Amino acid sequence: MKVYNKLVRDKIPQIIEGDKREAVYRFLSDEEYMEELDKKLSEEVREYQEDRSLEEMADILEVLFAICEARGYSLDELETKRTEKSEERGGFKDKIFLKYTDE
Repeated sequence: MKVYNKLVRDKIPQIIEGDKREAVYRFLSDEEYMEELDKKLSEEVREYQEDRSLEEMADILEVLFAICEARGYSLDELETKRTEKSEERGGFKDKIFLKYTDE
């Protein structure tokens, strides 16, 4: 038996059962779901930092999209906010590394 105790993608139980294995799972409350999404985001970012793959980038986006929707925002709202911030403060394309300011 392998214990996971983590949020997984919706089709994972069916995939496991399709491999003739048993999958024991439950459905989370809304509060638990939000907590687990935050954990999943950290997990996916960690995995991306280890191998920098396109697959891990896609996983991060999937979790971000789920967080967005779980918090009551649409993906259009997310993109609008990203665009607004980019227009107001810029993106990261210029590769600027701020060393210090004279406060």
